[in-house]
Amino acid sequence: MPGALKISDDLAARIRAQAGETYPHECCGALLGREGNDGREVLALVPLENRRDDSPRNRFSITPEDVRLAEQKASEQRIDLIGWYHSHPDHPAEPSEFDREHAWPWYSYIIVRSEAQGTKEMTSWRLADDRFSYANEPLEAGAPAAVERQR
Repeated sequence: MPGALKISDDLAARIRAQAGETYPHECCGALLGREGNDGREVLALVPLENRRDDSPRNRFSITPEDVRLAEQKASEQRIDLIGWYHSHPDHPAEPSEFDREHAWPWYSYIIVRSEAQGTKEMTSWRLADDRFSYANEPLEAGAPAAVERQR
């Protein structure tokens, strides 16, 4: 069972704001931070453009260049790329089968449910090494980010 994923209220609000701005399409981005003995802490975000042209309402896509950008931003801040986030417009904040097929083990995956009236639940998940299932990663919002240089 993974430890908790800690995220500041400010960073959680920024994910929610991006999900609201892109609704009814999925938003996406990278989570930068550190891993410790009791879990991970998100310290910065790299909002990304959903590159999906055919079905951005229920799918998102990022490019290898987006991954390199996220890794570069993490390196500049001397932190790590620890995961990804995206929204599920009008659907639960749970990973879909499509999400599972395209996810990578080890990373944290924050999913936020977005609706016309705003955003709802936000959850985090980790894909098992065998890639067949997810474990719910406890999400602790409210922790102040020690480093937040990405503005």
